[in-house]
Amino acid sequence: MSFKDSLYPRARIPYGTWGTSFFPAWQTSALAEVNIGQFAAESMNRILGLRRVPTAALDYLILGSTIPWHWKFWNAPMLAATFGRRIPGYHLEQACATGLQATLAAAAQVEGHGGDVVGVLTFDRTSDSPVGVFPERRAYERTFALNDVWENFGFDPATGNAMIATAGAAARKHKLDRREVDEVVFYRYQQYFEAKQSGFLDRVCVPLDILNLQGKLMGRIDQDTGVRQITMEALGGMRELDTCVTGGGQTHAADGMATLLVTTQERAAELSPRPEIDIRLVARTETRANPGLMPEAPSLAVQKLFAQTGFTMKDIAVAKCHNPFAVNDVIFSKLLNHDWKEVNRTGCSLVWGHPQGPTLTRSLIEGLEEAVDLGGGLVLLFGCAAGDVGIAAIFEVGDRARAGKTDRRTQ
Repeated sequence: MSFKDSLYPRARIPYGTWGTSFFPAWQTSALAEVNIGQFAAESMNRILGLRRVPTAALDYLILGSTIPWHWKFWNAPMLAATFGRRIPGYHLEQACATGLQATLAAAAQVEGHGGDVVGVLTFDRTSDSPVGVFPERRAYERTFALNDVWENFGFDPATGNAMIATAGAAARKHKLDRREVDEVVFYRYQQYFEAKQSGFLDRVCVPLDILNLQGKLMGRIDQDTGVRQITMEALGGMRELDTCVTGGGQTHAADGMATLLVTTQERAAELSPRPEIDIRLVARTETRANPGLMPEAPSLAVQKLFAQTGFTMKDIAVAKCHNPFAVNDVIFSKLLNHDWKEVNRTGCSLVWGHPQGPTLTRSLIEGLEEAVDLGGGLVLLFGCAAGDVGIAAIFEVGDRARAGKTDRRTQ
C-alpha cells in the first residue's frame, strides 16, 4: 500500500469541524445527574455552531457509547431530533475501541453512498452507571445483577481476569522495570501540562454547560478534573496493585463526549475552515492478544498494520494511543523499537481519563490537530479494548491539493 491508496477513497474528515468536552473524573461534575445522550447531542449542536457548520448539512448520524443510558433504544434518530434533524442513523459499541470504530463506520457509510455528511457522536458516563438485572433461568445464578462499569472492568467472563491483572501479567511477560513505568507516567503528565499551557487543548476541548430538562444550569465542564500534579517521588512511593501497576500508572474513570464529521472530499472543502487540508483514512486493522494480555494487543495491532501497508514508525508523523495502563507504552516501545516519549505528545487517556465511548475520538482529534501543526503527515491511532483486542488505524493529513486557498470564514 502506498500513500496514494486509501481504504475509503471517497471519505474525508473536514478539518476544524470537530470538538470534544473536557473529561471530568468519575463523580466530579453534574454529568453524574443528567442523561448523557441528551447532553452529548446538545453539545454536538453547540460545537457545530461554534465551528459554523449548519446541522442541516448532516444526513446521517452514528453514535458510539458503551454504558446503558435512558432512551438508548431510540439512539441516533432520537438524538438527531435534539438539534432539529430527522435523519437516520444507528448506535455501535466496542468497549474502549468504540470511538475509532464509530469513525471507521462513518467512513464506510460515506464510501457506500449511505450519506454525504455523517456525524460521529461518541459519549459515556461512568458516574452512576446503571445496574442491569438479568433473569437467566438456565444459569447457575438464576437472576444476576451487574453494575455495568465496575463489574465489567473487574471481570472478563472469558478468562476470569480483571483488566488490571492483564497489565500485571503483561509486565511480567516482558520483564518490565517499575521505575521505567513510573517514568512513563511522569512524562505523560508533563506532556499534558505542556499541551495545556501552549493553548493546544483550547483548539480541541470546548467548555460546555450542563443543563437539566427545564434548561436550568447545573454546572459547567471546563477542566479534565482527574488530572493532578505528580512527582517521581510520589509515584515511587505508591504500592503495587499488580506487577508494575499502581494507582498512578493507570487511567481513571471519567465522563464526556466527542464529535467529528466524515464526508466527501467536495463537502469537506465546503465545511472546513481550512479547505486546503485533506484528511483521509489510509488503513485499519484489529487483532487479539493471547488471553489475559490486553496491554500487548495495541502493539500487535500496529505490527499487523505495518505488515499490511509496508509502513514503519519512521513513516509516522504523529502517534496517539489509548493507554489505560502505563505498561502499554513500555511494551509498545519494546515491540516496535520506538521511543515512548515520541508517542502521545499532546496528552493521552492515561492522564485525562477514560469515559470509554469518546476516548479514542478525542485521541484522534488531538492527533489530527498535531499533524496539522507539523505540516501534515501520517497519524497512527491505536489502542486496546475488552477481550484482549487491539485496534489500529492510519490517517493521512495532507495540504497539497488545495494549498493557498482562503479560509471561507474570513471572506
